[in-house]
Amino acid sequence: MQRIDLCDDIVVAVSPEPGIRVSCGSVGVPNGPENIAWRAADALLRHSGVQTGLDIGITKHIPVAAGLGGGSSDGASVLMGVNELLGLGISDRQLMEIGVKLGADVPFFIFKRTAIAEGIGEVLTAVEHVPPAWLVIVNPRVHVSTAWVYQNLQLTNLRPQDRIPRFYKDIGDLVAVFANDLESVTIPRYPVIGEIKKRLLATGCRGALMSGSGPTVFGICDQEAVARKIAGQLSGDGWFVEAVQTL
Repeated sequence: MQRIDLCDDIVVAVSPEPGIRVSCGSVGVPNGPENIAWRAADALLRHSGVQTGLDIGITKHIPVAAGLGGGSSDGASVLMGVNELLGLGISDRQLMEIGVKLGADVPFFIFKRTAIAEGIGEVLTAVEHVPPAWLVIVNPRVHVSTAWVYQNLQLTNLRPQDRIPRFYKDIGDLVAVFANDLESVTIPRYPVIGEIKKRLLATGCRGALMSGSGPTVFGICDQEAVARKIAGQLSGDGWFVEAVQTL
């Protein structure tokens, strides 16, 4: 699991009015208790026993339901932000234990390092070295149900067990381990994902892969100029396209 510099903007403020209020205004994102940011703030206040009002404003830049962990990163950011804002002194480990109850990917964003994720995603091991890279993120703006993808995934034991290295010398080493079993389900149903992968490779990316259960695809590049050029070439198709840097 790898962080990138594409992020939402979140403002958290203490309010004299009791309760938690979340405002987003983005289509497909709830404002009330169904929002993971609301649930994160509520969980932390309950854990700490602090009684205060909180106003949370979210400006979305990460596409919704895109396989990019946008909701999970928002929840993690609220946990860390409220902890700092109220001076609660809760450790990252404790925040991760609270966060995993909100979503399997939440602990990763509190972990703040590139990691191998096991279990449901909550067992994290830091990767010792990953070369910096630029990515071209492409989302075709189609909705993919994560539940549907996993329900239709056929896992077998017919191949040798994969081993993920914890040290990568260069981008070539990263591309060598590119694989996503979920592509076998998602691409046949949404062929545009396969088309995007081919376009990214044809325009100069070193490798391309679907992110999570999709529909977002990323291509990896050595240089910022290359990534931005490719992003420009793909931006006219009505897709969400962004050149981003790994963190």
